[in-house]
Amino acid sequence: MQLGALQTKAFTLRTLVRAGIVKPTRPDRLIKTGIALARWGPTPAAGYCASAIRYGDEIGLIDEQGTLTFEELHGRSNALAHEWRKAGIGQGDGVAILCRNHRGFIDATIACSKLGANALYLNTQFAAPQITDVCAREKPGAIVFDEEFAELVAEASKGRQRYVGWFEGDARPDDPLLEDLIASGDRSDLQPPSQKGRVVILTSGTTGAPKGANRKQPESLEPAAALLAMIPLRARQRTVIAAPLFHSWGFAHWTLGMTLSSTVVLRRRFDPEQTLEALAMHDAGALIVVPVMLQRILELGEEVISRYDLRALRVIAASGSALPGELALRVMDAFGDVLYNLYGSTEVAWATIATPADLRAAPGTAGRPPHGTVVRLYDEQGREVGKGETGRIFVGNEMAFDGYTGGGNKDVIDGLMSSGDVGHFDDGGRLFIDGRDDEMIVSGGENVFPREVEDCLADHEAVEECAVIGVDDEQFGQGLKAFVVLRREDSVSQDDLKARVKQSLAAYKVPREIVFIDELPRNATGKVLKRELAER
Repeated sequence: MQLGALQTKAFTLRTLVRAGIVKPTRPDRLIKTGIALARWGPTPAAGYCASAIRYGDEIGLIDEQGTLTFEELHGRSNALAHEWRKAGIGQGDGVAILCRNHRGFIDATIACSKLGANALYLNTQFAAPQITDVCAREKPGAIVFDEEFAELVAEASKGRQRYVGWFEGDARPDDPLLEDLIASGDRSDLQPPSQKGRVVILTSGTTGAPKGANRKQPESLEPAAALLAMIPLRARQRTVIAAPLFHSWGFAHWTLGMTLSSTVVLRRRFDPEQTLEALAMHDAGALIVVPVMLQRILELGEEVISRYDLRALRVIAASGSALPGELALRVMDAFGDVLYNLYGSTEVAWATIATPADLRAAPGTAGRPPHGTVVRLYDEQGREVGKGETGRIFVGNEMAFDGYTGGGNKDVIDGLMSSGDVGHFDDGGRLFIDGRDDEMIVSGGENVFPREVEDCLADHEAVEECAVIGVDDEQFGQGLKAFVVLRREDSVSQDDLKARVKQSLAAYKVPREIVFIDELPRNATGKVLKRELAER
């Protein structure tokens, strides 16, 4: 084994020990856990099998239906997998999952892993035509959905097996319930499939139709160790996952929590005060969010926030969309220096992580690459740019996707994959995101990235949030148009905000027009839907 590989193994072991994953264990449990990991590999199937061996009677999941132990989770997914196998679902088959954050999502995902089936995660904010188009392209053999989405999947589910993951009310759905399959299924262990199932996570579709990102299961625990070395999550911690599980950020933290044998706390819908209540009630040590959720929590005000005992909270992990520097500082002032910001994409997984120290020293930064990840910046000719210069962001790590399910890939240079963004490094080696590489606005021959203007506007005390887009301009080709949400109505004028930008940035970066609106259109992960703003 080469020196670099040995160093990586040592780094991984040290990190897993520090996180409490590797620790003294009863010999019989240690042997059984080792056998399970050897049979299943680092998959959801292995994670819950191992946790059932080590912590069988301890709580593994808390949702609105109550609690489930690790042994119950393991047995439930066995039962569901056996029933699905009887129905003809097996290795290589696709199962679409349109569920909110609850046990049905978890049961279906683990069952897919135990069968070697491929899980396709559908966005709960999709309209019926999007669901139909995605299912026509991806061709799953079955679809699991919450009853509230029955009308949305009516067309997409034709010719496919249908299962209900969650329903409310007295009237039972006509389709089979996951709970009924689990209740009647055989809970004995299954034989591992000859090939691991894949997960297909859809891109956000903020600038076009969502694409399926084909992602294989990791080959080792090294990717988990890379994250745990920078984000201090610990084994058997209670973690509130508020971010959607169908998105790469929520899903990544569920799988990371699986490695840690965390007790995962889920609610189907995000509510800011209920999130605080869950953190306090369960003495949760970690909260997983997208940035807009932090904004909504802070809007509750100090009086409401102070009602909840959050002394156990050690990590707030945010990702999924841009985290403005001003918001990061407000969060840390309210909850302590426990905020970690991960930058990445569905395609490249993660690229950088900003620690609380990074966010204090350089608000707005995306941080530094974790162990095993390489980030470089290139110009349009494929040449690496110098320090401080803006370039296209390219990333390399073990978790990069395998290409879009419909064909195609992201640009690759020197074995590194494009994240789709542009950015620059500061003198401390921290990455800053300047914007999407396809959002660049050319105004009067000058290149402008909206993110810089958005950050300038967001720093104003009267501004809650904002978004900037390019619009046609007869004189300059393109001009800038800003959409601004104020904290209090009429607290600042359009001219005041234009003057602020002019004082801080070049004149060609001043928006031609500023429109005040009540809220920005967002998808389920908090990303602003700029195509909707362009239609206004």
